[in-house]
Amino acid sequence: MNEFLLKPGIRFGQGALASLGELTATQALLVTDQAMVRFGLAARVTRILNQRGIPFTLWDDVIPDPDIATVVRGMKLMDAYYPDLVIALGGGSVIDAAKAVIFSLAQTQPEAGRQRPCLVAIPTTSGTGSEVTAFSVVKAHAEKLVLVDPSLLPDIAILDPELVCSVPPAITADTGMDVLCHALEAFVSRHASDFSDALAEKVVQQVFRYLPTCWRSGDNLLAREKMHNASCMAGMAFTNASLGITHSLAHALGGVFRVPHGRANALLMAEVVAWNADYQGNCDTPAAHKYARLAHLLDLPAATVRQGVNSLLAAIRALKAEMTLPEGIRETGIDAADFEHRLAEMVSQALDDSCTPANPRTPDAQALSGLYRRAWAGTIIS
Repeated sequence: MNEFLLKPGIRFGQGALASLGELTATQALLVTDQAMVRFGLAARVTRILNQRGIPFTLWDDVIPDPDIATVVRGMKLMDAYYPDLVIALGGGSVIDAAKAVIFSLAQTQPEAGRQRPCLVAIPTTSGTGSEVTAFSVVKAHAEKLVLVDPSLLPDIAILDPELVCSVPPAITADTGMDVLCHALEAFVSRHASDFSDALAEKVVQQVFRYLPTCWRSGDNLLAREKMHNASCMAGMAFTNASLGITHSLAHALGGVFRVPHGRANALLMAEVVAWNADYQGNCDTPAAHKYARLAHLLDLPAATVRQGVNSLLAAIRALKAEMTLPEGIRETGIDAADFEHRLAEMVSQALDDSCTPANPRTPDAQALSGLYRRAWAGTIIS
C-alpha cells in the first residue's frame, strides 16, 4: 500500500499573512532571523499577535544552515516558555530549525507528555518547500543531517507572495533552481506516484515560465506568486516521493565547502539528469522516458527519448546561463586541490545520504566521483 500525505493546510495568495490573525494561542514563539527583523517582516507578524492579544517570545538569531547548537538554543526557549503556537518566519533554514526543535523535544523528553505546539510555517523565499515537508536539515560539523519523520510536517503553511518580492536576484536564482531540482528528483524517484507526478510536472512548467521573470523583475507579483506556489507544490511532491542523488551530492558539497544549497543543486543537476538517463548509453531508462515527457510538456524537441533528454539538459543549462549562475563548481572559488582532497569524504557522505536510496539509478562511489568531477568542470556526459 502507498500513501500520499496532504498535511498541512495551505493558505495562499496576496495578503495571506493576515490569516495568521485567525489563530488562537496562549503563548507563541516566533522563530526567525536577523534579516527578517531588519526588513520589517518580523514586525508584521508581531503586530498581528499583539492585535490578537497573544503573548509571544521572539527568537531571532537562527543562522543559515542551522547547526545542533542552534537547535539546542531553541529547545531551551521551548522549555522556558511552553508555547502552544510556534511561528517560523523565514527561509528554509528558519523553518527547518523550528521543525527540528519541536521534533527533538518530543524525542528527548517523551516523559514530559507535552502537547505538540501548532507549527505555522511562513516561507520568505521560494525554494526549499520546507513549509510542507517532513524533512529538516541540520548541520553537524562538516555534514548535513537530514531528519525525516511525518511529525516534522507543519500544521499550517502561509504563502504570501508579498513576502518574497524583496528577495535579491542571486538568492532568487539559487532558490528557484532548488525548486526545479525538487520537482525533477521527485518525478523520477523510485517512490513517484500519479499524485507526485502531477505536482512535479506543474512545477517544472511554472519554473521555466516564471523564474526568469522573478530574477529580472523581482517586484512582479504574479511571477513571484507562481514561483512561491511552485516551491510549495515541489515540497508536496518530494515529501511524498523523496529526492535523489543531486540532493545527496549537494548536501555533502554544501557541508564541506559551504556552498549555498540551491547553488549546489544547480551545479549538479544537469549532470545527474544525464547520468540517470544513461545518456552516454542507450538512453532508455525509465528516468530517460520521464525526462523526455517533461521536454514535451515544455514544448521542446522530443521526437525521440534521447532528443527529449538532450532538450531538457539544454533548457537547464540555458536557464542557469540566463540568471548568470556558474556553469561549474570550479567557478565558485573552491581550490581545485582542496576539492580533490575532500572528494572521497564527500562521496562517502553522499552514498550514506537519506536521499540516495530513492534515486532511479543506483550509484556507487565511482559514479558519484565522476559526477562531482564533471560538475567541477561543468561538462555534461556526452
